[in-house]
Amino acid sequence: MRYQNPGMPVVMEEMRQQGYDRVLILPLYAQYASATTGSTHEEAMRLLSKWYVIPEVRMVSQYWDDEGYLSCFERRASQFDLDAYDHILFSYHGVPTRQVDKVYEDRRCANHSCEDEINEENKFCYKATCYATTRELVKRLGIPEDRYTVSFQSRLDKKWLTPFSDKVIEERGKAGDKKLLVFSPAFVADCLETTVEIGEEYVEIFEEHGGEHLDLVPSLNAEDDWADAVTALIQRHL
Repeated sequence: MRYQNPGMPVVMEEMRQQGYDRVLILPLYAQYASATTGSTHEEAMRLLSKWYVIPEVRMVSQYWDDEGYLSCFERRASQFDLDAYDHILFSYHGVPTRQVDKVYEDRRCANHSCEDEINEENKFCYKATCYATTRELVKRLGIPEDRYTVSFQSRLDKKWLTPFSDKVIEERGKAGDKKLLVFSPAFVADCLETTVEIGEEYVEIFEEHGGEHLDLVPSLNAEDDWADAVTALIQRHL
């Protein structure tokens, strides 16, 4: 774990003692962001730099377009009748706008078609890959463009990626939507940001503004299909 137990220092020390020939670092964030994947790689490199013998090391930066990852979310969606909802929200954890701006030479994410396409310039932009993840999922699920919205949650101030999920939910309620379905593809495991922020706080916001029912699509968690997908992902990189 990056911040909890078992922590990276303890686990990587055990790995050092085992004397492995190859080490694969796979942060469980599908879309690259400097605050998540980047900080995990940085910590791994800090710990590795203290080893007297450093083996072959490979780091996975992102896998938002991985077949296994996408198929698992597609299966989670099969638990719901998508046509029964007035609107569908794809809510990703937010990051400060300045972080995605730094991906580019011109320091301006807004100049790089991040909502519409993945290209050589924006392929490591968190905003661009969130939108790209959504495009892949809605294509698989047959969701029309006018029935879904991409948004960003858990902001700390106004200088984070927009639109903000809580504001979108408020607007959908005011517009007359009664049933809302929410995906959170940035998380491969349910946590406070999904079960509490979406599953409780956003439900209250929706109901306060005229909505009646909000459902959260479960994350991938410890289900067998996700374990198989992670295994396949690891094997491809080894």
